[in-house]
Amino acid sequence: MRHFTTFLIAITTLVSCGGVRKNSSTPRATEPTLYTYHIVAEYPHSRTSYTQGLQFVDGEMWEGTGEYGNSRIMRIDLATGKALTSKENSANEFGEGITLLGDKIYQLTWLNGKMHIYDRKTLAHLSTHAYRGEGGGLTSDGAKLYMSDGSQYIRIINPETIETEGYIEVTLRGESLININELEWINGKIWANIYTTNQIVIINPKDGVVEGI
Repeated sequence: MRHFTTFLIAITTLVSCGGVRKNSSTPRATEPTLYTYHIVAEYPHSRTSYTQGLQFVDGEMWEGTGEYGNSRIMRIDLATGKALTSKENSANEFGEGITLLGDKIYQLTWLNGKMHIYDRKTLAHLSTHAYRGEGGGLTSDGAKLYMSDGSQYIRIINPETIETEGYIEVTLRGESLININELEWINGKIWANIYTTNQIVIINPKDGVVEGI
């Protein structure tokens, strides 16, 4: 029997107002705006997929999953939750964040220190690049890659060379904020969930300040 859990897509509603390091001076002690949400649609999602990266682009849902022996990249049919195409990782790899940029898909691994690059159309493996530390979330502004590693830093990465070109230190009310996890680029801001919490923060990529929660 196939088991599905509900995949929720939510829209935020305002409820109250409130590197090479990019932060060259003392972080702004900004009080973030607080938001809530309401559900606008529900979609089925496989209970066996431990989602690590998720991106909806050009009408296609892409998902990267974790767990050793069960990590893969998939193109998902949103209406049914079924995988249309899939590419498995090696059994000794724990898949992490993914992002699409141009005709390529980039995928991190947790402790393996590897970034895999795939062809978007065929999911053929194109190359693998090494990096130091843990892999967490991954997103793009259309030119650069942005990567989290579980710390308070977001790395700015050249998508061609996979070299780290800078860092953004994330701060909340003037203090460093650790456990930055999954990342999304939305309207010029970086949205990130904070691991082990139910919070999503909105980060200004220019200075790393959390402007919304």
